[in-house]
Amino acid sequence: MQKVYLITGASSDVGIAFIRRVYKQGDIVIAQGAGDIGALQELANESQGAIHAYDVDLTSTDALDAFVKDIQANYPTPTHFVHLPALRVINTKFKNFDEARFALDMNVQVNSAVRLCKTFVPQMAKTRYGRVLFMLTSYLVGVPPKNTAAYLMAKNAIAALAKSLAIDYASFGVTVNCVMPSMMETKFLADTSNLIVEASAADNPMKRNARVEDVIPAMEFLISDEAGFITGVTLPITGGSAIL
Repeated sequence: MQKVYLITGASSDVGIAFIRRVYKQGDIVIAQGAGDIGALQELANESQGAIHAYDVDLTSTDALDAFVKDIQANYPTPTHFVHLPALRVINTKFKNFDEARFALDMNVQVNSAVRLCKTFVPQMAKTRYGRVLFMLTSYLVGVPPKNTAAYLMAKNAIAALAKSLAIDYASFGVTVNCVMPSMMETKFLADTSNLIVEASAADNPMKRNARVEDVIPAMEFLISDEAGFITGVTLPITGGSAIL
């Protein structure tokens, strides 16, 4: 079976590594980034046209609509949807909560996921096959860090969406799962102070933060055929800092 991957947030460190891990000749990869798709373009060139890089601003409803229409017009129905995007975490006291930025992040993380799932998951159900995977955070387990309300609200919305889709589509051969890494040392932390990053590593039972290579194998498994009887699962990848 030809695999058609739709990957949002694909220009992230995790997205690039994930594509390199799962792509096989004959597959199609529709890879969305926003303003930073240089590495995606390199992958597209390497694949001789099988990886398609899109620069799409998910804060814009119009841009998302155009992206969806382009996918529908030019590709088979995605067999795999992997949703990774988020605005970078900004640690700020709640009295300084930025409603405008939060609305943008909800577009990036939640509204885009709803739109894409509403379009493509029912189509997956018609073919009796589909894999959906969301990126969460270990902040959802136990006591979260202070000053992360916006990030936590968006991720909780994604978690709720995943649970609902999992039960709605289990009988149609579509699985919906999540990975939940602890702090991962990627460019996503560019706006997080070094003190916070170092404190997270020191507090982890393994005395380090997560790395991309810790997370990718779990993602690959959850979208695989071997995981066909696993749905509604959130897998912590935390070095023991969060245990369910």
